[in-house]
Amino acid sequence: MLELDHLLSRFLELGYADLSASDRVLFVALLREQDQDLHKWLISRAELPELKYQALVEHVRAVAAEPSA
Repeated sequence: MLELDHLLSRFLELGYADLSASDRVLFVALLREQDQDLHKWLISRAELPELKYQALVEHVRAVAAEPSA
């Protein structure tokens, strides 16, 4: 799950501060999901069972994929 750790660390560095208060709560809820599910959703791009995470997962992917400065 090292790849997942890198993706989440990068998002925390580059994008977490820009989240609204409600999105931060949702992000914390997302992190409570099983690692295997997070990997499927964030790395493998599997379909999410809960639509409430859809926009946030897409945002995390986009921020983590931004080129380094």
